[in-house]
Amino acid sequence: MELTPVLRSEWLKIRTLRSLPGALLALFAATTVFSAIAGVSETPDPGFDPLFTSLSGVVPGQIAAVSFGAMAVSSEFQSGALRLSLAAVPRRGRWFAAKAAVIAVPALLVGLVTALAALLVARAGLGPAADGLGTGEQVRGVVGCGVYLMLMALFAAGLAALLRSGVATLSLLIPFILVVSFVIGDATGTVADFLPDKAGQLVLRETYDGTLGPWSGLAVTALWAAAALLAGAWSLRRRDA
Repeated sequence: MELTPVLRSEWLKIRTLRSLPGALLALFAATTVFSAIAGVSETPDPGFDPLFTSLSGVVPGQIAAVSFGAMAVSSEFQSGALRLSLAAVPRRGRWFAAKAAVIAVPALLVGLVTALAALLVARAGLGPAADGLGTGEQVRGVVGCGVYLMLMALFAAGLAALLRSGVATLSLLIPFILVVSFVIGDATGTVADFLPDKAGQLVLRETYDGTLGPWSGLAVTALWAAAALLAGAWSLRRRDA
C-alpha cells in the first residue's frame, strides 16, 4: 500500500475531529495572548531576556500542543476506531508513521505562525526594551519555537500510543510541564536541564547558561519525542487492537 493514501486518510481525521483544530486554535490564542500580557507587564531588570519574554506565552500555550498530539492518537482507541484503521492499513508501522506525520506538520506550521505573532505583539508592548534583539536571534526564536511545539506534540502522541489513553497522557504531562516550568524555574546545572520542556525552551532565550545551548537543548527534546514514538510504536505492534 502506498503511503500517500494513508497520509490522506489520517489528515482527513485531523481535519474532521473538531477538538483537534480547536486545540491548534487554542495554541495560537493562548500563546499570543500570554505573550502580549508579558510584553506590557514585564519590567526590565539586569536579568531581563527580551526574546524569552516575547515568547513566554509558549509556556502555557504548549499545553494545547500536547493536547493536540495526545488526542490525535487517543481518538483511535475509542469505539473500536483502531481496528478499522488497521483493517485498512494492516502494516502498523506504516499507519503510525502516517499518524505522526499528520500530527507533526500542522503542529509545526501553527507553531511557526504562533511564534511570529507572539513575538510581534510582545515586542510592540516591550517597546525600546526589545531594541537589542538581533534579526538572527528573532529568527532562531521563531523557528525554534515552532519546532519545539511540534516535538512536544509528538512526545504526547508517543505517550498516548503507549498508554492508550489521552486522559492518562494529559494527566501525566500537564502536571509535569507545570512543575518543570513554574517550580524548577530558572535552575540550571542539574538533571532538570535535560528534561524535555526545559531543554527545548533554551531556544527561546537570548542568553543561556548551563551545559546545553539552544539547538542542543532542542535536540534533547527531539530525543525524548523519538523515544516516546518508538515506545508507542512498540506498544502498537505488541498489543491487540
